[in-house]
Amino acid sequence: MAKKSKSYLEAAKLVDRAKAYPIGEAIELVKKTSTVKFDATVEAAFRLGVDPKKADQQIRGAVVLPNGTGKTQRVLVFAKGEKAKEAEAAGADYVGDTEYINKINQGWFEFDVIVATPDMMGEVGKLGRVLGPKGLMPNPKTGTVTFDVERAVNEIKAGKVEYRVDRDGNIHVPIGKVSFEDNKLVENFNTIFDTMLKVKPAAAKGTYMKNVSVTSSMGPGIKVDPASVTAK
Repeated sequence: MAKKSKSYLEAAKLVDRAKAYPIGEAIELVKKTSTVKFDATVEAAFRLGVDPKKADQQIRGAVVLPNGTGKTQRVLVFAKGEKAKEAEAAGADYVGDTEYINKINQGWFEFDVIVATPDMMGEVGKLGRVLGPKGLMPNPKTGTVTFDVERAVNEIKAGKVEYRVDRDGNIHVPIGKVSFEDNKLVENFNTIFDTMLKVKPAAAKGTYMKNVSVTSSMGPGIKVDPASVTAK
Protein backbone atom coordinates (compact mmCIF):
# COMPACT_ATOMS: atom_id res chain seq x y z
CA MET A 1 0.00 0.00 0.00
CA ALA A 2 2.83 2.41 0.87
CA LYS A 3 4.40 1.86 -2.55
CA LYS A 4 1.16 2.80 -4.30
CA SER A 5 0.76 5.97 -2.25
CA LYS A 6 4.35 6.95 -3.10
CA SER A 7 3.63 6.60 -6.85
CA TYR A 8 0.42 8.60 -6.35
CA LEU A 9 2.36 11.38 -4.60
CA GLU A 10 4.92 11.43 -7.43
CA ALA A 11 2.11 11.66 -9.98
CA ALA A 12 0.34 14.38 -7.99
CA LYS A 13 3.50 16.55 -8.16
CA LEU A 14 2.90 16.91 -11.90
CA VAL A 15 -0.44 18.62 -11.25
CA ASP A 16 -0.83 22.25 -10.22
CA ARG A 17 -3.91 21.96 -8.02
CA ALA A 18 -4.58 25.71 -8.22
CA LYS A 19 -4.69 25.68 -12.02
CA ALA A 20 -7.57 24.88 -14.36
CA TYR A 21 -6.04 23.31 -17.47
CA PRO A 22 -7.20 23.50 -21.09
CA ILE A 23 -8.91 20.17 -21.85
CA GLY A 24 -6.11 18.96 -24.17
CA GLU A 25 -3.47 19.51 -21.46
CA ALA A 26 -5.70 17.97 -18.82
CA ILE A 27 -6.05 14.76 -20.86
CA GLU A 28 -2.26 14.59 -21.34
CA LEU A 29 -1.84 14.92 -17.58
CA VAL A 30 -4.44 12.25 -16.87
CA LYS A 31 -2.31 9.81 -18.87
CA LYS A 32 0.95 10.86 -17.23
CA THR A 33 -0.52 10.57 -13.73
CA SER A 34 -2.06 7.11 -14.19
CA THR A 35 0.06 4.89 -11.94
CA VAL A 36 -1.90 1.62 -11.99
CA LYS A 37 -0.75 -1.40 -14.00
CA PHE A 38 -4.12 -1.91 -15.73
CA ASP A 39 -5.73 0.20 -18.48
CA ALA A 40 -7.36 2.74 -16.17
CA THR A 41 -10.75 4.29 -16.81
CA VAL A 42 -10.74 8.05 -17.40
CA GLU A 43 -13.63 9.87 -15.76
CA ALA A 44 -15.08 13.36 -16.08
CA ALA A 45 -16.48 14.93 -12.90
CA PHE A 46 -18.78 17.94 -12.70
CA ARG A 47 -19.77 19.86 -9.57
CA LEU A 48 -22.91 21.71 -10.58
CA GLY A 49 -24.75 24.64 -9.05
CA VAL A 50 -28.02 22.77 -8.64
CA ASP A 51 -30.14 21.70 -5.69
CA PRO A 52 -30.95 18.02 -6.34
CA LYS A 53 -33.47 18.03 -3.47
CA LYS A 54 -35.76 20.04 -5.75
CA ALA A 55 -37.55 17.99 -8.40
CA ASP A 56 -36.96 20.62 -11.10
CA GLN A 57 -33.18 20.51 -10.54
CA GLN A 58 -32.59 16.78 -10.71
CA ILE A 59 -30.42 15.89 -13.68
CA ARG A 60 -30.54 12.41 -15.17
CA GLY A 61 -30.13 11.02 -18.64
CA ALA A 62 -27.82 9.24 -21.05
CA VAL A 63 -25.58 10.11 -23.98
CA VAL A 64 -23.73 8.08 -26.61
CA LEU A 65 -20.00 8.86 -26.55
CA PRO A 66 -18.59 9.10 -30.11
CA ASN A 67 -15.63 6.86 -29.26
CA GLY A 68 -17.24 4.53 -26.74
CA THR A 69 -15.95 3.84 -23.23
CA GLY A 70 -13.51 1.02 -23.93
CA LYS A 71 -15.79 -1.36 -22.07
CA THR A 72 -18.26 -3.76 -23.66
CA GLN A 73 -21.56 -3.55 -21.81
CA ARG A 74 -23.49 -6.76 -21.19
CA VAL A 75 -27.15 -6.03 -21.94
CA LEU A 76 -30.16 -7.84 -20.48
CA VAL A 77 -33.46 -7.17 -22.24
CA PHE A 78 -36.86 -7.91 -20.71
CA ALA A 79 -39.19 -8.43 -23.66
CA LYS A 80 -41.60 -10.94 -25.19
CA GLY A 81 -42.51 -12.15 -28.67
CA GLU A 82 -41.35 -10.02 -31.59
CA LYS A 83 -39.59 -7.54 -29.30
CA ALA A 84 -37.55 -10.39 -27.80
CA LYS A 85 -36.51 -11.48 -31.32
CA GLU A 86 -35.62 -7.85 -32.14
CA ALA A 87 -33.42 -7.65 -29.04
CA GLU A 88 -31.63 -10.90 -29.91
CA ALA A 89 -31.01 -9.71 -33.49
CA ALA A 90 -29.58 -6.43 -32.15
CA GLY A 91 -26.98 -8.34 -30.11
CA ALA A 92 -28.41 -8.29 -26.58
CA ASP A 93 -26.51 -10.69 -24.33
CA TYR A 94 -29.60 -11.98 -22.52
CA VAL A 95 -33.24 -11.78 -23.55
CA GLY A 96 -36.25 -13.11 -21.65
CA ASP A 97 -38.83 -12.38 -19.01
CA THR A 98 -39.84 -14.41 -15.96
CA GLU A 99 -36.80 -16.70 -15.93
CA TYR A 100 -34.41 -13.72 -15.62
CA ILE A 101 -36.56 -12.06 -12.96
CA ASN A 102 -36.25 -15.28 -10.94
CA LYS A 103 -32.49 -15.46 -11.56
CA ILE A 104 -31.97 -11.87 -10.34
CA ASN A 105 -34.04 -12.62 -7.23
CA GLN A 106 -31.62 -15.50 -6.61
CA GLY A 107 -28.61 -13.17 -6.81
CA TRP A 108 -27.62 -13.32 -10.50
CA PHE A 109 -25.99 -10.10 -11.80
CA GLU A 110 -23.96 -11.10 -14.89
CA PHE A 111 -25.00 -7.95 -16.79
CA ASP A 112 -24.29 -4.21 -16.84
CA VAL A 113 -27.46 -2.61 -18.25
CA ILE A 114 -31.13 -3.60 -18.36
CA VAL A 115 -33.52 -2.59 -21.14
CA ALA A 116 -37.23 -3.34 -20.73
CA THR A 117 -40.26 -2.84 -22.92
CA PRO A 118 -42.96 -0.78 -21.14
CA ASP A 119 -45.33 -3.77 -20.92
CA MET A 120 -42.68 -5.64 -18.88
CA MET A 121 -42.21 -2.90 -16.27
CA GLY A 122 -45.00 -4.22 -14.05
CA GLU A 123 -42.91 -7.35 -13.47
CA VAL A 124 -39.49 -5.68 -13.59
CA GLY A 125 -40.69 -3.06 -11.10
CA LYS A 126 -40.95 -5.81 -8.48
CA LEU A 127 -37.14 -6.01 -8.59
CA GLY A 128 -36.88 -2.36 -7.51
CA ARG A 129 -35.47 -3.16 -4.08
CA VAL A 130 -32.74 -5.30 -5.64
CA LEU A 131 -31.95 -3.24 -8.76
CA GLY A 132 -32.51 0.28 -7.37
CA PRO A 133 -29.52 0.42 -4.96
CA LYS A 134 -27.23 -0.87 -7.74
CA GLY A 135 -28.46 1.78 -10.20
CA LEU A 136 -29.69 -0.94 -12.58
CA MET A 137 -33.39 -0.12 -12.72
CA PRO A 138 -34.53 0.68 -16.30
CA ASN A 139 -35.75 4.25 -16.69
CA PRO A 140 -37.48 6.13 -19.55
CA LYS A 141 -35.16 9.13 -18.95
CA THR A 142 -32.13 7.06 -19.90
CA GLY A 143 -33.86 5.36 -22.83
CA THR A 144 -33.87 1.94 -21.17
CA VAL A 145 -37.67 1.63 -20.96
CA THR A 146 -38.70 1.55 -24.61
CA PHE A 147 -40.35 -0.49 -27.35
CA ASP A 148 -37.46 0.48 -29.65
CA VAL A 149 -35.24 -2.24 -28.19
CA GLU A 150 -33.05 -2.46 -31.30
CA ARG A 151 -31.99 1.16 -30.98
CA ALA A 152 -31.54 0.87 -27.20
CA VAL A 153 -29.24 -2.16 -27.51
CA ASN A 154 -27.28 -0.61 -30.40
CA GLU A 155 -26.67 2.63 -28.48
CA ILE A 156 -25.55 0.84 -25.32
CA LYS A 157 -23.15 -1.35 -27.31
CA ALA A 158 -21.85 1.75 -29.14
CA GLY A 159 -20.85 3.49 -25.89
CA LYS A 160 -23.91 4.97 -24.25
CA VAL A 161 -23.28 6.23 -20.72
CA GLU A 162 -25.78 7.26 -18.08
CA TYR A 163 -25.37 10.30 -15.85
CA ARG A 164 -27.19 11.23 -12.67
CA VAL A 165 -26.61 14.07 -10.22
CA ASP A 166 -25.93 12.93 -6.66
CA ARG A 167 -27.27 14.66 -3.55
CA ASP A 168 -24.25 16.99 -3.44
CA GLY A 169 -24.67 18.20 -7.03
CA ASN A 170 -21.90 16.02 -8.52
CA ILE A 171 -21.96 13.97 -11.71
CA HIS A 172 -19.28 11.39 -12.60
CA VAL A 173 -19.13 9.90 -16.10
CA PRO A 174 -16.56 7.52 -17.66
CA ILE A 175 -15.15 8.92 -20.92
CA GLY A 176 -12.79 6.12 -21.97
CA LYS A 177 -9.51 4.45 -21.07
CA VAL A 178 -5.95 5.73 -20.61
CA SER A 179 -5.00 3.74 -23.74
CA PHE A 180 -7.32 5.89 -25.89
CA GLU A 181 -5.76 8.45 -28.22
CA ASP A 182 -5.82 11.94 -26.69
CA ASN A 183 -8.17 13.35 -29.34
CA LYS A 184 -10.70 10.55 -28.72
CA LEU A 185 -10.79 11.28 -24.99
CA VAL A 186 -11.14 15.01 -25.71
CA GLU A 187 -13.98 14.32 -28.15
CA ASN A 188 -15.78 12.14 -25.58
CA PHE A 189 -15.25 14.78 -22.90
CA ASN A 190 -16.60 17.54 -25.17
CA THR A 191 -19.70 15.44 -25.84
CA ILE A 192 -20.52 15.00 -22.15
CA PHE A 193 -19.62 18.64 -21.41
CA ASP A 194 -22.03 19.86 -24.11
CA THR A 195 -24.69 17.54 -22.73
CA MET A 196 -24.26 18.99 -19.23
CA LEU A 197 -24.81 22.49 -20.65
CA LYS A 198 -27.93 21.39 -22.53
CA VAL A 199 -29.54 19.78 -19.48
CA LYS A 200 -29.01 22.79 -17.22
CA PRO A 201 -32.27 23.20 -15.26
CA ALA A 202 -34.04 26.52 -15.84
CA ALA A 203 -34.43 26.82 -12.05
CA ALA A 204 -30.65 26.62 -11.38
CA LYS A 205 -29.32 29.93 -10.06
CA GLY A 206 -25.79 31.34 -9.85
CA THR A 207 -22.72 29.58 -11.26
CA TYR A 208 -23.72 26.35 -12.97
CA MET A 209 -20.34 24.74 -13.75
CA LYS A 210 -18.72 25.15 -10.33
CA ASN A 211 -15.91 22.69 -10.92
CA VAL A 212 -14.95 20.44 -13.81
CA SER A 213 -12.19 17.85 -13.61
CA VAL A 214 -10.83 14.68 -15.18
CA THR A 215 -9.15 11.81 -13.40
CA SER A 216 -7.99 8.24 -13.98
CA SER A 217 -8.63 5.25 -11.71
CA MET A 218 -6.83 6.01 -8.43
CA GLY A 219 -5.06 9.01 -10.02
CA PRO A 220 -5.17 12.67 -8.92
CA GLY A 221 -7.98 14.93 -10.11
CA ILE A 222 -7.06 17.54 -12.74
CA LYS A 223 -9.17 20.70 -13.02
CA VAL A 224 -10.43 21.63 -16.48
CA ASP A 225 -10.94 25.22 -17.62
CA PRO A 226 -14.53 25.27 -18.97
CA ALA A 227 -13.64 28.16 -21.29
CA SER A 228 -11.22 25.86 -23.13
CA VAL A 229 -14.14 23.61 -24.01
CA THR A 230 -16.81 26.16 -24.88
CA ALA A 231 -14.32 27.95 -27.16
CA LYS A 232 -14.24 24.95 -29.51
